[in-house]
Amino acid sequence: MPEPLEPTAFAEQLGLPGLIDLHTHFLPPRVMAKVRAQFDSAGPLIGRPWPLRYRDEDDVLVETLRTFGVRRFTALPYAHKPDMAEFLNDWAAGFAERVPEAAVCGTFFPEPGAASYVAARTDPSPHRVEVWKVHVQVGAFSVTDPLLDEAWGIVAEAGTPVVLHAGSGPVATEHTGPGPVAALLARHPRLRLVIAHAGAPEYADFLRLAEDHERVALDTTMAFTPFFEEMGGAYPRELLPRLRDLGLDGRVHLGSDFPNIPYAYGDQLSGLASLDLGDDWLRAVCWHNTAALLD
Repeated sequence: MPEPLEPTAFAEQLGLPGLIDLHTHFLPPRVMAKVRAQFDSAGPLIGRPWPLRYRDEDDVLVETLRTFGVRRFTALPYAHKPDMAEFLNDWAAGFAERVPEAAVCGTFFPEPGAASYVAARTDPSPHRVEVWKVHVQVGAFSVTDPLLDEAWGIVAEAGTPVVLHAGSGPVATEHTGPGPVAALLARHPRLRLVIAHAGAPEYADFLRLAEDHERVALDTTMAFTPFFEEMGGAYPRELLPRLRDLGLDGRVHLGSDFPNIPYAYGDQLSGLASLDLGDDWLRAVCWHNTAALLD
């Protein structure tokens, strides 16, 4: 297993001003406490021991990312029940006001009124969402739920990226997998989706969806790390040339899942470097692609 790379040195060696991480999590304290309890107990959607490496208050975690040279990052709240999304959206907007490196993030849930609050947070305003997060595994809903159709249309028209956890890792549910996402894209082909965890474990299927849809991308979150590969298998080596091409086309983004990871942040960078896809690919994935996406 390669040693974790020191993040600031990694970026400097690539000639980058730092890193941009599209997949980090900050949540209201009571919500984060419940999330941590799920990891601590290896809950039903976790499926295995998951000893969290980073566990602290938000200001300490933000400072940790700063010491890693992460220049922009996300909060990525996700709702798991009705009447929760707007509470999370308000909190995430406040977090972005307090933390200049944080993108304004939001979430939505299949419920009456979803299209209304998505539209309100898409309009130009100080709280305009820059990155949406949808987690169908935790939320226990399908991306094709009719209650979401109008909201998806608004998001597609705006071109705002959506970090979508739809792969079946770490635990499959009836709503995970590439099939519902393919159906969603058939209805809303201009959606700017970023498939979390590179679509693990359905790597090949989600890679093809990205290749077939010019606004669909992948993030690297936890993929290529020994811990994640022990759960769902290694990323198929035969897919790496296509992953390289997708990254050089602007559609692979650095993600880490910080702080909810059971290893050092540098393990994610070591995993990317070990793919031997070249420094240009690493520079694109760790900075340029996401800088362009957030602009």
